[in-house]
Amino acid sequence: MSRSDLRARAHDLDVTVWVGKNGVEAVVEEADRQLDDDDLVKVKFLRAARGGTSTEELAEQLASQVDAELVETRGNTAVFYRE
Repeated sequence: MSRSDLRARAHDLDVTVWVGKNGVEAVVEEADRQLDDDDLVKVKFLRAARGGTSTEELAEQLASQVDAELVETRGNTAVFYRE
């Protein structure tokens, strides 16, 4: 599936994982479980999680930990895909 197709599908998705002050490590298991159930997952990175780190850096970190492709980041939200 092309990146533009994935972005189009993700447009109407609701955020189902929120990364807060406990960081990416706190949501790895939940994100992994959701990616097992659904191939697309939308994650919101709250201000407390970001600190001095960009959303893109946190999203790349989460993508590598759950073995998923980072489809896009927009604002403080990221979309992940895994077949």
